[in-house]
This record gives sequence, structure tokens and C-alpha cells, in this order.
Amino acid sequence: MTMTAPETVAMEPGHSVPLLDIRDLRIEFRGKQETVVAVPKLSFSVMPGESYGLVGESGCGKSTTAMAIMGYLGATGVIAGGSIRLEGEELVATSARKLRAMRGRRIAMVYQDPMSALNPVKTIGAQLAEVPMLHLGATRAEATDMAAAMLKDVRLPDAGDMLKRYPHQLSGGQQQRVVIAMALLGRPSLLLLDEPTTGLDVTVEAAVIDLIAELRRRYRTSLLFISHNLGLIAESCDRVGIMYSGEMVEEAPTRELFRSPRHPYTQGLIDCIPDIGAGKHSRTLAAIPGQIPLPGERPQGCLFGPRCASFRTGICDNHSGLPLEPAGERHLVRCVRWQEVARARATLPTRAVDQASTVAAIEVLGVSKLYNIGFHKTLKANEAVSFAAAEAEIVALVGESGCGKSTLARIVTGLDRATSGEIRMAGQNIAALDASRRSRHLLQSIQMIFQNPDSTLNPSHTAGFSIRRSLKKFGISKGRAAIDARMRELLEMVRLPADFARRKPNELSGGQKQRIAIARAFAANPSLIVADEPVSALDVSVQAAVVTLLLDIQKNQRSTMLFISHDLALVRHVADKVVVMYLGKVMERGTVDEIFGGTNHPYTQALISAVRSTNLDEARTRITLAGETPSPVDVPPGCRFASRCHRKVGAICDTVPPPVQRMSDTHEIACHIQLEALQAQPATLPALEAHDHS
Repeated sequence: MTMTAPETVAMEPGHSVPLLDIRDLRIEFRGKQETVVAVPKLSFSVMPGESYGLVGESGCGKSTTAMAIMGYLGATGVIAGGSIRLEGEELVATSARKLRAMRGRRIAMVYQDPMSALNPVKTIGAQLAEVPMLHLGATRAEATDMAAAMLKDVRLPDAGDMLKRYPHQLSGGQQQRVVIAMALLGRPSLLLLDEPTTGLDVTVEAAVIDLIAELRRRYRTSLLFISHNLGLIAESCDRVGIMYSGEMVEEAPTRELFRSPRHPYTQGLIDCIPDIGAGKHSRTLAAIPGQIPLPGERPQGCLFGPRCASFRTGICDNHSGLPLEPAGERHLVRCVRWQEVARARATLPTRAVDQASTVAAIEVLGVSKLYNIGFHKTLKANEAVSFAAAEAEIVALVGESGCGKSTLARIVTGLDRATSGEIRMAGQNIAALDASRRSRHLLQSIQMIFQNPDSTLNPSHTAGFSIRRSLKKFGISKGRAAIDARMRELLEMVRLPADFARRKPNELSGGQKQRIAIARAFAANPSLIVADEPVSALDVSVQAAVVTLLLDIQKNQRSTMLFISHDLALVRHVADKVVVMYLGKVMERGTVDEIFGGTNHPYTQALISAVRSTNLDEARTRITLAGETPSPVDVPPGCRFASRCHRKVGAICDTVPPPVQRMSDTHEIACHIQLEALQAQPATLPALEAHDHS
């Protein structure tokens, strides 16, 4: 038998023994009919006190690797080769009993969904106390005291009250902090974080990531950070490993990797990211073509070859297992042509600036939505919301969860009715008309793209069925031949083959399903598209492709779009105008250049400052919001943002509603801060103050 040497892994200077050392790891899932090789051969290490980022698209093997480290591969998962050592101790083939003793004490994990780690029928205190009782031998009283202290460490208010609550009584950000507290209570030496902030608002995400960094320094815990958010990885990790199809394709210190990416896949991922300093007219997002190969269909030679613009036949496919090669100090790359592959970001195409329309396609005038929830209480979802969108214009609605964005979208689309105010479209007030009372023409004119395409697609029917149904319902095409011909045109428009019409949703990837949802929405030839977080659940590469596609179709069809998102960098890239909402009220509205130009409402400043960037060479200030958003049932009488505002003027903010100040004909800010002081605020666009990742 031929023995192959383990792949070398770059080590941090000053350390010789890794805390976690993975060598030639092979992970298989064995079924009755076939064996799937999820991870063919993987090597990397995490040093003591280090934060290591593992990056790649869905299906590249990141989470599978984390589950193998924890010993959670299930009944069919097998570690078929290689080694996983924690503090020098081999974990592969370790007994289940020993692994259980190590989990929580020496190694712990924070999952993407905090409720997967929390028991809904137990109080927070009971669940937290279990960790020190089980792993540290603490008494219940000692464990409760330790739990309360840890809740303070993760900055949860009133620890005594928090211990008595159940998981459903906490917000998403609070649940995630409880899970982090639970993971740290056993004082583990290694903490695995698998997409720990994906479902959180940008401000909550910023607070959680800053908290993890602080706790890491305090407890000297090593981190293995798994994410597809490159900005988050850039600002949180010391070293980064890029995974593709189950193998490491590049590894380097963070600053080095983002300054000088060597592998075409890494370059492609970075070019997929919207830049908060540039809009859609400055550059077009460069999506990576194709998708990750299935485990049984990996190509010969470079696994990224079929998607690589720099692929050369006879060179890139003339190998059996490319090695990781040195590409600089502590920089490794798996590419035979890395020295020839130049960075291409500077040559990315730009989008032409369209002539602005002066015709208002939709006007929202003082719209309020109140819900009576019993006991003479009223929930204020929207209050006096006003803005307008011109023909072929994209207006972004931004703000944290609970600010009223989606409620407003439901009113516009007829899924709900406004309590007061007007929404004028084509000379008609549609604010009080739900879908059942709207004409067919009006229903056709307004279409929606949902965050989850499964909300649009019927799992029992083919993808083509939903498109055909829309064409038939609105009389866009008549007769089966004409309907089928138009359906094929729509599939071509979203760059999908015609035979995808025969596939059911479970046979499509997330990006493909979202393309079908876009085709279905545009099938009705709408004049207004409401896109509610349409790409937030997608990988950065798929997101770039879908966003570019959506912008191209919107431009060609000259549709107006309401684009709802909490991703400010994406909003910067997509929008023409921005409306910033907080607790049902508009805090600020203006053109995209005005909103991202530096003169802002304090809440807008906080949102922009929370955006993570891969540019580590510029500096700006992070604004951390304290406290929780007030209840929409008991809204403050003054400025709704006052309790969390870092620039609060005084008592007037708590008692008097702020005036709306006009910064220009298109820019308004609702704030008590005087106009001159707002205008003197320095710009917040440059990237965060760089951490030393070198």
C-alpha cells in the first residue's frame, strides 16, 4: 500500500503545539446503496487562543467537519481516515462516553439556530446550571451563581429575572447570548461557532460578535468560526481557511488573505460581496458561475476547475489530487497557476446610470397600522409612514426586526389593510383594499418576492406550474403553446434551462428556487415588485448572481421595487433611495448617496457602522447600541430611539416627538439634534479600525 504524506499546515509563530490538529481527515456517509465522500482529505490546525475562520459555500463541508470534531456525525457518518487531535488527544475512535465528558468541558459548540440548543420547557436558569453541575462538580447553588455571573458577562440585563424565563420569552439576540453563556460555562478550551449570527439583525450581530471577541480574550478560548459572511470572518479571525468541495484550497493570516487572495475561488468569493463604499453604478457583483460538484461528481485535477475562468486544459486537470503549496509566508494555496492568476476586481463591469423618472409609481402617505391585542392595548406596527417611489426606481426599507418593514409590505401587496393613511398607485388609494377586494389588474400590477422561495413554490407541483399559473391567471398569454413559450422565455430571463420547468422544488438548490420565484413574480408584468429579504438565505456567490439578475430584469422591465433588507452593504449596492425605519416610524429617508454620505440620524449611523467589511486597511468607529428595542405596545412618547441613542440630547428626546428636518429636497431626518450638529458629523463609510491580524 502506498503511503501519502499528510498535508502541511501553516503554524502561528510563537506556538508549536496546536490546540486542535486535523490531519488528512476523510468523512463518509454510508448508506445501503452508496457511500458519499463528504470530505475527501482535510488538514488544518487551530492554535491556543487563536480565532480560525472556515469559509466556503453551502455543501463545501464546513459544518460536516465541525460535527466530526464534536462526534455528531449520526448513524451513517463515518470518519474513514485521518486524525482529529484536541490538546494532543486523539478524538477519532474515542468512546462515546469519553466524548460526552469532553463536550461542554473541553470543547463546546454554538449553533446557527439557538433553539436547537435550548429546551423550550425548561427555564434558562435550569439549563445553564446543568453545565457546571455536570462538568465542574458544582452544587446547584454554586451552579446558579455561576450562571448568573455568566449572563452578566454576555451582557444580558437583570440576570436574576433572566434565569427564571423560558426560551420563548427571549428575543433572537438574547437566545443566542444564552447559548454562548451555556457554551462558556464549562470553560472549554475550544469553541466551535457554526453561523452563529445568520438570523440576527445587523446591530445584534455586531454586539454578539464583539461579545465573543471580548470573552475569547478574557477566557483565552480558541475559536473555530464557520461562516459564509466574509466581512464577519475578516474582522473576527486571525487566520482563515477557504474550503471547496471538502478540501482546503487556501489558508493564510486574515490580513494577508484579504489583501492578496491567491486562489481563484477565494478571489471569486470576495468579488461577490457588495461594497458599502460603492453603489450599483460603480460596479457589478461578479457571481461565480456554476455550483459545487456533488460528492460523486468531483472532476479530475482541480475541483474548482469547471467554474474557474483561469482553467487550462492539460494543466489544471492533469493531476490526481493537487497539493497545498506555499504562496508566501504562512500562506498556502491549492492551485497550479496561482502565480499567473491576477486579481480582476478592478476590471469588473459597471452599470450605466439611468435617467431618473419624475413620475411617482407609488406614494405612501401617512400610513399607520394598529393591532388591537386585547385588554385595551394597541400594538403600533406602523405610524404615519410616508415616502414615494418613482417609476423604475428601487426604494430600500431598512431597520431591525420589528421596525414595521414587512407589515408595510403586507399592506402594499394586499395581505393586510392599513388602519389609516393612503397608498396611492395609478391614481387609486389601495391602503384599505386587501387582496380579495382588489381588481385583477391591480393584483397583477403588484407582485412579491419572499425571503423563503418555498413560500412561493408548491412542493407538490413542478417549477413550471407556478409560472404557468401566473401567466394564465392574469391573461398574459392564452393557449397552452403561447403559455409554454412565454414560460421558456421567463426561465431564460432568470438564466435557467427550459427543462427546469419539469423539476419540483425539492430537486432545486436555494438559488435555483429563488430564480423560479423571481420568474413567477415577473410573469405578471408587474409595475411594482416588493422584495422582502430576497437573498438573505443564500450563499454570497448565489446572492451575487441573484442580485445582479434581479437588477438587470428590473432595469429592462422598468419595474419599481420596494427592497426590504437588513444588509446595509447590499442596500448600498441595490437602492436608489433608502427609508430607515425604527419601531414603526421613519427615522430618515433620502437618496442612497445621502444616506451613506455621512450626515445621518444616529440610528442610521449605528446601522452603517455595524456592517462588517473585508477591507481591513481603513478605519471607522463602531457604534454599539445599548439596551433593547422598546415594546410596540408601549412606545415612548418622545423619540422612539431615545433609550438606545448614543447622541441623546436630553430629556426632550424622552418626552417630545422629534421634528422632521429637511437636509435637502430629498433628504429628511427626524431628530432633536440641531441641523448644524447633524451636518458636522463625520462620514461613517470607511471600514472599521483594523485589527492586527498579521
